[in-house]
Amino acid sequence: MKLLVIFLYFIFLFQHVRSNEIISDGFIKTEGVHFMLNESPFYANGFNAYWLMQIGSDPSQRDKVSSTLQNAATHGLTVGRTWAFSDAGSSPLQYSPGYYNENMFQGLDFAIYEAGKNRIKLILSLVNNYNDFGGKKQYVDWANGQGQSLSSEDDFFTNSVVKDYFKNHIKTVLTRTNSISGVAYKDDPTIMAWELMNEPRCNSDQSGNTMQAWISEMASYIKSIDSNHLVEAGLEGFYGYSDAQKLQFNPNFQVGTDFITNNQISHIDFATVHSYPEQWLTGQDDEAQLNFLTNWLSVHIQDAQSILNKPIIFAEFGKTSKGPGYTPEKRDTLFNTVYSSIWGSASGGGAAAGGMFWQLMAEGMDSYRDGYEIIFSECPSVTDIIVQQSNRLNKIRKMYARLKNIEKWNRARERYNHRN
Repeated sequence: MKLLVIFLYFIFLFQHVRSNEIISDGFIKTEGVHFMLNESPFYANGFNAYWLMQIGSDPSQRDKVSSTLQNAATHGLTVGRTWAFSDAGSSPLQYSPGYYNENMFQGLDFAIYEAGKNRIKLILSLVNNYNDFGGKKQYVDWANGQGQSLSSEDDFFTNSVVKDYFKNHIKTVLTRTNSISGVAYKDDPTIMAWELMNEPRCNSDQSGNTMQAWISEMASYIKSIDSNHLVEAGLEGFYGYSDAQKLQFNPNFQVGTDFITNNQISHIDFATVHSYPEQWLTGQDDEAQLNFLTNWLSVHIQDAQSILNKPIIFAEFGKTSKGPGYTPEKRDTLFNTVYSSIWGSASGGGAAAGGMFWQLMAEGMDSYRDGYEIIFSECPSVTDIIVQQSNRLNKIRKMYARLKNIEKWNRARERYNHRN
């Protein structure tokens, strides 16, 4: 009888852990260099789809949001990254400071709801560094229109009026109640993290002090509203002057950010890196660009592990079909290079927690093509590589879940033996 009770308890725990592997309805947290979900490490093999809100705002096009997220889940992808901003312009989320387009917000509601249905977590970016979709320039223009005298886009990071505009946007998004699910964004576990800015740059202050202060202030502000979600800065990964020796790992430019000090801010929960050697090393051949990429991946993983003690995601990478000498095989090589570095770290319990290619699209979205698009039905070889990575990272999570199950079973057996 004693053995039967223990056996039945073991079966219960095993089924409980198996269900936790499938049902991803908790908030993602961090423990050291790992993301954690349901007491097991979580890996972010994922994609970028900046357009989800925009397409989701058009009921006649919403099927593309649904099919993209369904396809992503079918191929084992676990995280998507998308915009929670569109400032002024032809299809705004925010018409002007504090005035919002409800139709566009409902598009974002739909994207979040569909992601949740497909058990995909989302990273939502809150503003753009660039002029596309408004960005920091639009905020500065708004302030100038209200009597400020600002001459640089980089005043976005220092001017008190502009910062208040942005804080209001943060608060509006975080406290938004989803019109479909009825859940406030700040309470929705479908959202994995808030991203302060897509690729923040402050060229007017190469010291990095301006960016350091801004990231610290805005990350703290988010945490004051929302204690459930993770926060990341949106960095590309460029090193700054806090350690001059690391500048050698940058491409030959600096943008006022510092991968080390920016990510050491207490309210920044994990590090991000973008990887575009063909854009950064124009004129260099494929071999030189690939060598740069390999080193770029390695040094950032090492620094996340040994200096930051935080997870790291390679949040954008890809290879454009519009580049000189492009072949699908060269794109496959780049994907394999990124994924192999992530796998090499993750399989040993290291800080690399995933990669997110730019960008996943549905069929029938020709106007959104930028050369980097991945449409599974059109890209069989790279699709196989993506699925292989999903499977490899999922095996690590299952391994940890089973180990956790054994620990629970041993504790249960000890309690049972103690009682009897």
